[in-house]
Amino acid sequence: MPTRRQFVLRGLAAAAALPLMVLAARAGGLGPATTPVTPPGAPPLRPAMGKVHAVEIKSFAYVPAALTIAAGDEVVFTNRDLAPHTVTSETGLFDSGRIGMGQSVRMSFASPGTYPYLCTIHPRMRGSISVT
Repeated sequence: MPTRRQFVLRGLAAAAALPLMVLAARAGGLGPATTPVTPPGAPPLRPAMGKVHAVEIKSFAYVPAALTIAAGDEVVFTNRDLAPHTVTSETGLFDSGRIGMGQSVRMSFASPGTYPYLCTIHPRMRGSISVT
């Protein structure tokens, strides 16, 4: 039977190891790394993604205000102002909700067309995404 000292030392060792185990689990697990195998001629495991474009919100304006992208591309809107803003479709197709200072929102555009948007908090702020 373990002594009280051994029992306490084992408890301390387990408590010290717990954060390391949590970090290892978050980093991909404790087991051996495995690489997925794709047979020759098979489609890729993950389809190619479109480009990512950036629109900054600064000085109460979308920069750039007009952007042309390809279908399947994404746009990241980042608020650089102190005031909160939104990115809201004029036709009701999308709404970012409130975007605070330093926050970003990512949106995908799959279908060709023109998507005008505005800030519902500051309606004079307007922009558009043209998808080809």
